Amino acid sequence: MLKGLSINEINLSEINNTEVMRLESEFHTARSFPLKEHFSGVEIIDFSQYGTSKGLNENREGYPVLRLNEFDSAFIKEPEKFCNIINEKTFQSLKLKQNDVLICRTNGNPNFVGKSALVPKEYEFAYASYLFKIRPKEKLINSATLVAYLNSKYGRIEIEKFSMASNQVNFSPAKFREMRIPSFNEKFNKLIEKITYLAFNNLEESKTLYNQAENILKENLGIQNLQIDNQPTSIKSFKESFLSFGRLDAEYYQPKYEQLINYILSQNHDKLINLVDITKSIEPGSSNYSEEGIPFLRVSDYSKFQLEKPEKNLSLQFYNENKQLINDLKPKKEDILFSKDGTVGIAYMLRNDEELITSSAILHLKVKNKEKIIPQYLMLLLNSELVQKQAERDAGGSIILHWRVDEIENVVIPIIDYTEQKKIASLLDKSFKLRDQSNCLINITKLAVERAIEYDESTAINTTKKVLNSYNLSK
Repeated sequence: MLKGLSINEINLSEINNTEVMRLESEFHTARSFPLKEHFSGVEIIDFSQYGTSKGLNENREGYPVLRLNEFDSAFIKEPEKFCNIINEKTFQSLKLKQNDVLICRTNGNPNFVGKSALVPKEYEFAYASYLFKIRPKEKLINSATLVAYLNSKYGRIEIEKFSMASNQVNFSPAKFREMRIPSFNEKFNKLIEKITYLAFNNLEESKTLYNQAENILKENLGIQNLQIDNQPTSIKSFKESFLSFGRLDAEYYQPKYEQLINYILSQNHDKLINLVDITKSIEPGSSNYSEEGIPFLRVSDYSKFQLEKPEKNLSLQFYNENKQLINDLKPKKEDILFSKDGTVGIAYMLRNDEELITSSAILHLKVKNKEKIIPQYLMLLLNSELVQKQAERDAGGSIILHWRVDEIENVVIPIIDYTEQKKIASLLDKSFKLRDQSNCLINITKLAVERAIEYDESTAINTTKKVLNSYNLSK
């Protein structure tokens, strides 16, 4: 009758004799693991600080402020939002310095709470209040090793044990001070740091190549210095508006959209529906979610740069009942995943067949004629301002954005010289390969920490070096 319940009987005297006085039952039934030599979090902290809770804007006014969705693997990327309420003194106190560690304090998704990122160099960025930063004492554990531990399976266990659950899960600096931090020798610390910074260098080079591809696109389209009319009003007759486009919302007819479309129409172009086959996926409903089964990719699980491990799976029962349909809908190599709901217009080209199923919010685009348009070029273009503005025009005006398939079919696509497309494709292939290598290196650091905890540092170092050599990643 008690099968499946998590029960543990603890005497009050045992709780009184522990380092941490916790009475809630979840703490004593949480998963744990043995850790021979370790520090408490409070012992390794040199400095800790919450981020700013002031309001942010998207107008680039004030100081850039980093948020959780701007973590990039185990590092950070450029913030999209700004704060013009904080003063210079506050900004200087919040500015990110090399070897700061940023940790997610609270989130609606408990899997994100405790997620950590290394600040690999000094940035002119502040950070938001649902993050906090710490600087560890380098003599005890360096920042790269700390991030690898916090993001490893054992770090996750410890974070979940010390987190506080209410409406949202919270992992504060106070709780960090209570958790266990493994004690590793200097040789192991230095190896993890070396691998981490190799991963960062690969990621930076990947971004450089991606930017070069974007510059080739802009040069060929002549949009580097394109001046867009941002006047919010436009005068249209009923015939020019509703009878022509079926839309009465004023935002749709802003001059910037019309100007952009007219510019694309002046180039060699075609409609998206003439260039790709569009396949819709399925929406099985949350009742078919399962801890195990076929991975179920949603819009939140991918970006224009990479796929993340899906948070949800579809049950084996649902798979078996819909096997043929699901197998037909598994995305294939060079398919472009394209989001139409929520965060619309995210395009990502697959470089391998994938054993997963996508939600109905994600379309699959398959290029019809690769001698006319190369998939990598199309992916870059779909993520460019030229298409993003068309998405903004079509899907704007509602709380949860929805881009209709018939609108997506009519997106206007400029087509540049094929030789230039090949240059773009080559740069993107190199860029994504480097990003993959960077992610692989970060995963190796987490595995190394796990092996050091399970065995010892010497075993972990030897295993890690063998793995690096097998992937030809050792430098």
